[in-house]
Amino acid sequence: MAERKAHINRRTKETDIKLTLNLDGTGQTQLDTGIGFFDHMLDGFARHGLFDLQVNITGDLIVDGHHTVEDCGIVLGNAIRRAVGDKKGMKRFGSCILPMDETLVLCAIDLSGRPYFSFEGEFPTERVGYLDTELVREFFYAISYSAGMNLHMKILSGFNSHHMIEGLFKAFGRALDEATQIDGRIVDVLSTKGSL
Repeated sequence: MAERKAHINRRTKETDIKLTLNLDGTGQTQLDTGIGFFDHMLDGFARHGLFDLQVNITGDLIVDGHHTVEDCGIVLGNAIRRAVGDKKGMKRFGSCILPMDETLVLCAIDLSGRPYFSFEGEFPTERVGYLDTELVREFFYAISYSAGMNLHMKILSGFNSHHMIEGLFKAFGRALDEATQIDGRIVDVLSTKGSL
């Protein structure tokens, strides 16, 4: 099987991002986004999805974290799209209901090539560390559209913003790991259309 990896450099007036993703990794990370809590969340995503992930971002944090987080989502989504390649033999669908202390979250993915994003949940605080909680939705929205991914996320219960966000990142990692798994019974792509 060909390596399912992607390396992307993206530079704008607002951010300079270098990102490498290996879908068939072991959960190893090297992360420096300039936002400590965001690094922690990306680490949870990669470790629980068993992806190797390297991210280095220089962003306009003097403005706020929006460009850094949203642009990281765009680049990570593009990396996922490149790394899955032609999607032959891939399971395509993945889901996870994940508990995180008092929190319970749901994440479901279809790597259909057709972007759609649904998010249900409210965070009780405006920030966790130096991350604005409203940027969590922006991050996953950017991933879904740049990856061509149908992504549904829902916070089923909880009251601690840290746990809610961490649960979402870990559930996303596990659901994406399931969706990108190769199944020997799938001889082409898993679609009645014959393509994804």
